[in-house]
Amino acid sequence: MVTLPLHLLLTSIFLLSLFPTRFAEAPCHADESSALMEFKRSFKTDKTDLQCIHPKVHSWSQDGRGDCCSWDGVKCDEVTGRVIALDLSSSCLLGIMSPNTTLFQLVHMESLNLAFNNFNFSPIPYGFSNLSRLQYLNLSYSEFSGEIPHVISQLFELISLDLSLNWPLRLPNMSDFVRNLTGLKELHLSYLPNFEVLHVAGNSNLSVFFPKPHWGSPLKSLDLSQTNISGGIPTLIVNLGNLSLLNELIARDCYFSGSLPSSMGNLSHLTKLDLSENNLQGQNPICFANLTQLSVLRLYSSNLSGDTLEWVVNLTKLTHLDISGNRLSGGFPSSFENLKQLRGLALSLNDWHGDIPSTLWNLKDLEWLSLDSLNLNGTVDANDLFKLKSLESLYLLNSNISFAKTFINATSSKLAELYLISCNLTEFPQFIGYLSKLVWLGLDHNKIGGTIPRWMWNNSKESLNYMDLSDNLLTGFENNQTDLPLPNLRYLDISSNLLEMILPIPPPLVELYNISNNFLSGEVSTSLCEARSLAMLDLSNNALNGTIPPCLGSIGPLEFLKLTRNKFDGIIPRIYPDGCALRMIDLSENRLRGIVPRSLANCKMLEYLNLGDNQINDSFPFWLSELASLKVIGLQSNMFHGPIEDNLSQLNFTNLHILDLSNNSFYGELPSKLLKSCHAMKVIVGQDTWAYLSIHPLLYASSTTIASSMTYAMTLMNKGVEREYAKIPDVFMAIDLSNNKFEGFIPKLIGDLKSLRMLNLSNNCLFGSPSSLASLTVLESLDLSWNNLVGEIPQQLAHLTFLSNFDVSHNRLLGPIPRGTQFDTFLSSSFVMNDGLCGSPLPNKCTNGDNVPPLPSFKVDNEEECLFDLDWRIMLGGATGGFLVGIVLENLIIDKKSRWFLHYSKKMAEGWKR
Repeated sequence: MVTLPLHLLLTSIFLLSLFPTRFAEAPCHADESSALMEFKRSFKTDKTDLQCIHPKVHSWSQDGRGDCCSWDGVKCDEVTGRVIALDLSSSCLLGIMSPNTTLFQLVHMESLNLAFNNFNFSPIPYGFSNLSRLQYLNLSYSEFSGEIPHVISQLFELISLDLSLNWPLRLPNMSDFVRNLTGLKELHLSYLPNFEVLHVAGNSNLSVFFPKPHWGSPLKSLDLSQTNISGGIPTLIVNLGNLSLLNELIARDCYFSGSLPSSMGNLSHLTKLDLSENNLQGQNPICFANLTQLSVLRLYSSNLSGDTLEWVVNLTKLTHLDISGNRLSGGFPSSFENLKQLRGLALSLNDWHGDIPSTLWNLKDLEWLSLDSLNLNGTVDANDLFKLKSLESLYLLNSNISFAKTFINATSSKLAELYLISCNLTEFPQFIGYLSKLVWLGLDHNKIGGTIPRWMWNNSKESLNYMDLSDNLLTGFENNQTDLPLPNLRYLDISSNLLEMILPIPPPLVELYNISNNFLSGEVSTSLCEARSLAMLDLSNNALNGTIPPCLGSIGPLEFLKLTRNKFDGIIPRIYPDGCALRMIDLSENRLRGIVPRSLANCKMLEYLNLGDNQINDSFPFWLSELASLKVIGLQSNMFHGPIEDNLSQLNFTNLHILDLSNNSFYGELPSKLLKSCHAMKVIVGQDTWAYLSIHPLLYASSTTIASSMTYAMTLMNKGVEREYAKIPDVFMAIDLSNNKFEGFIPKLIGDLKSLRMLNLSNNCLFGSPSSLASLTVLESLDLSWNNLVGEIPQQLAHLTFLSNFDVSHNRLLGPIPRGTQFDTFLSSSFVMNDGLCGSPLPNKCTNGDNVPPLPSFKVDNEEECLFDLDWRIMLGGATGGFLVGIVLENLIIDKKSRWFLHYSKKMAEGWKR
């Protein structure tokens, strides 16, 4: 028998008490169980998604009871019971990832896998920074959009990060992004757009995973699409060695530059070559004449030049040729008649001109033909067009052509897609009425006038899915028809015409209906709500009147509702059920009354709400804080009133980009709690000139999905003028609280909103100095006019190098005007009616260097008090009275109990003035 000394025995017992055995695992914590259930409830499960394999959350307890550590996909620490890993890959999740998702309450998590789900193009939330212990993060193939938030780079424990194939996702500066991730070993970025050169100095162990080919020898197929490879194509060939047996070479969008090497003509076994979307430059690749086995050749958008395509004559096995989007000049080649097997031909966006060559109509197997933006002219004979018996798609855009009116019967034509956009057409081509398989019809941006004839869809009534007649001179439908007999139509755009009639009712399956910018009048019939598939409705810029049909709010799929600039009156519909899909609502510039309906809080995905320029009489709708995705709030030019924060304990406007409360009757202090919750305004993100606030609903026409895009528009008072933003840049952050009755000091926390581009606080009752605004380094427009601001203009404002509009007129500022940078460009109107200001551009010069004698001032102990509208010039006018009031106010500690004294002082001062 072995005995232990007493001190060792006690030590062993103590250590065992610290480390329980695996047989006594700690159960899941209630707060984490609740967080998981709430996360589950925030999504739907879509088993029809091709990525869906197993909806793991279905196995979770319906009421949240039980040990969550035993739930499918959840792993807990055996000792603490805390959730440390969550694997919900391919779990059929569908919905928007909320910025405040309860997922971020699982702060002990070390591994998170959300791959192969559908988060509906929501941005990656900033809240990932809460998960500071994460080592493995997989968000691939999950339909995220926007820019990857920089907070991901603050997850210092990360070892593996996978962001592959989120195609709308934009990368930040990757050099800065990975600099902090010193422990990162794997970074997966396959098929991400706009990827730049990646420098990872200090991260020598990092492996970057792109879509890589098999590097064995000999290679048969090589796909390098959307990767960044230094050097040009010659470097590629040298590095890869012998490619003589290569059948397929795909290097699309790889940042290649320079001219094509003649050695490429040696790849004689190539059947498929795609070098599109590179910067190849140079003359036409005549060496390609040797690639006689080619069946597919794609060189679109590669910056190629030259004036001949005669080398194509040798490529008799070609089935697909795409050389669009280059700088090829001269006339059409005559060699097309040799390409008997050609099924697809795209020549668009080059510098050719003249008539369409007659040899083109001999390509009997041609299925799709793209000839847009080629400076074509002349008359097209429909008889020639219908010689192409297999033709299914014809793209003829930006030309100056007409169609002969005599033609043969075309009912046997297979033509399903017809785009005659911007072709200077003045009438509908008659052959359209003979097409029996037409699905897509685009005739927008022409000069077609008169009424829309019924014969247009004589033979395609059942097949037509898509019709765009926008931007023409159309005045109505034949015989004033208001119901269209197109039972399968999904997309209907008749916007920007001269339609002068009542609102036509769209077919029942329509998903997009745009009839904006016309002269429609009368009331909107409730029959509109019978379009139960409607996702996007735009009736803006007409003369429609009456009330808005309440049933509009209950159309389940509706995401985009724009009724601005009409004559609607009455109240805003109050029927917005749970699960409301609306993401954009614009009811501005009407005659709406009443209050903002509380049921809008059911529209959890709402991003844009514009109710401006109406007659709404309501207090601030504080419940908008529940809409975590909200980016734009426009309540301007109504009759909103009262203080904003009296009854609010907590606000959350995390994603807010634009807040416009101007021209109302709000009073009290500036809404500090609201502004403090605007987290998106606190982070300066990189400028992306192509990114705009928008939604991207998926529409379904025939067997094709339309990835449509609707950008948000808004009218804002910027730089002293009313400006129409047809598109709102994603980086544009703006606050307009002008023309209200706000009082008190400008809160210092506004200086934390560092991404603000526009700030308008004019025409209020604000006091103090704007010194805190000097930290708004990207500010472009600042209007503080018509307030009661005192003190000097902070010299630090001169460092705001983007500032192009500045107005502090009609205040009580004093001292020298800052010099240098933008301040040297501002006119005197920016500073007028500030009796104490001096220096350029004002006529009164500073007498004592850059300083002037200080004017009498006062001290305030409580910065949050409003000091009313005292005219301090009165105190300078009367020696005895001014001195007395100045002494009293200098020593007065202002609080709520002494408001009566300020009121009495004002009355007394007015008496002295009289």
